[in-house]
Amino acid sequence: QVQLVESGGGLVQAGGSLRLSCAASGRTFIPYMGWFRQAPGKERERVATISWRKSSTYDVDSVKGRFTISRDNTKNTVMLQMNSLKPEDTAVYFCAAGMTIGVNDYWGQGIQVTVSS
Repeated sequence: QVQLVESGGGLVQAGGSLRLSCAASGRTFIPYMGWFRQAPGKERERVATISWRKSSTYDVDSVKGRFTISRDNTKNTVMLQMNSLKPEDTAVYFCAAGMTIGVNDYWGQGIQVTVSS
């Protein structure tokens, strides 16, 4: 059974930075990993994804240039570096992983990110 565990969330002032990490266990190779977020009263949205080849995509225009997704294949870990944070980035962030592109087979429990103005 694959387990995803997120870390690195918290409270930060606008303009600050946070780095989220997600460690996968239970499977040695997961080709696609990514981050989603869900703000209060809104639907969950995909933020960024990265393949095992480290090809990345960003699905939220407002994070482009501020967020960077990366992964360490040796540790089965995906990271999300978030810079110049804005109050509208406040959400629960979820790590997701899958064996097929676009299919999220596994989910983390979510981690809160709060950006104060």
